[in-house]
Amino acid sequence: MEGDIPILRIPSERDTGDEPPRFQRAARLTLVLGLALLGAWILRAFLPALIWAAILAVATWPLYRRLSRRWPPGRHNLLFPSLFTAAVALCVLVPLAIAAIQIGLEGRNLYHIVEEARTHGLPAPDWLSRLPAGSAVAEWWRQNLADPSGYGEAVGRVNRGAFLGYTREFGTVVLRRGVIFGFTLVALFFLYRDGERVGTQLLAASHRAFGPSGERIGRQMVASIHGTVDGLVLVGLGEGFVIALSYWLAGVPHPAMLGAATGIAAMIPFAAPVVIAAAALLLVTTGAVLPAVLVFGFGLAVVFVADHFIRPALIGGATKLPFLWVLLGILGGVESFGLLGLFVGPAIMAALILIWREWTGPARATPPLVTERTASALPGS
Repeated sequence: MEGDIPILRIPSERDTGDEPPRFQRAARLTLVLGLALLGAWILRAFLPALIWAAILAVATWPLYRRLSRRWPPGRHNLLFPSLFTAAVALCVLVPLAIAAIQIGLEGRNLYHIVEEARTHGLPAPDWLSRLPAGSAVAEWWRQNLADPSGYGEAVGRVNRGAFLGYTREFGTVVLRRGVIFGFTLVALFFLYRDGERVGTQLLAASHRAFGPSGERIGRQMVASIHGTVDGLVLVGLGEGFVIALSYWLAGVPHPAMLGAATGIAAMIPFAAPVVIAAAALLLVTTGAVLPAVLVFGFGLAVVFVADHFIRPALIGGATKLPFLWVLLGILGGVESFGLLGLFVGPAIMAALILIWREWTGPARATPPLVTERTASALPGS
């Protein structure tokens, strides 16, 4: 066409079939690494949101893919991504809202108790003397809390400025977490919408960079996330539900809230017994010693069965790992990355163990990339 400016196209190595010189490969690798590091630095504040979105997408992808195949989406593919994103948001926000309402009610009751104690003092409970070294604790209670003047002096030792500082810091953390959760939902929506294409691209990139082993490592990490979700989240929630029934039958105050706390704690190894012990201690304070012993024993039995039989079968079967390495990945991940490490730690351990097995195992022929499976590889097949 008249007026068009001709563009000179330089043939690439794909066109000519020639390998680029060594310095060009090194320069290209340096450029790619530099851009990757720069991009990670730009996105550093949003990396937790992106990782959470990827984990949630991988965990829920089998259900999403099953429904989308049963009812194929339309041209724009907005309905299912919106519904699944809203469902994930509700699964997180509804329990938090219920917990916030319960904490608000308990906070109001606590405020009335504090005001009553400021006026008339706080008498020592009868069960206090029955505890080990209870007489000394009861004496300290009578001197500092039972008398209104002593109670006021004890409360006055609390640094109100520090308390306000903690409250302000807590509000800042809540706001930051809320922003990260919002970006997580946005990223999750686009992962649902474009998951097939993203999975194909990631598999092609891993195959080009690492060969057939790249696909196996990616699938192993996806399987570890599925196993961690099943073994930690679902089993933990099941533990919380079963133990909450025992709370309700034994007459523990607020069994639903304590059951939810037990379920959340059960997702972290060795954390559930702490909540179970607290629930049993609440029963002891009401004088129900035998129900407290039964609740504590039943809760420990449920945790023992879940941790030694159910979880190793679910997580170890999915990741092909000994449960010891899964446990180390979970604990190390939590220590390094917080709650995100519950899923990142086992995934990294699964990839490392697979690399070690392939490196130390007998040499074998590796099949080429199977293109028919790329559409279901990420997020999860």
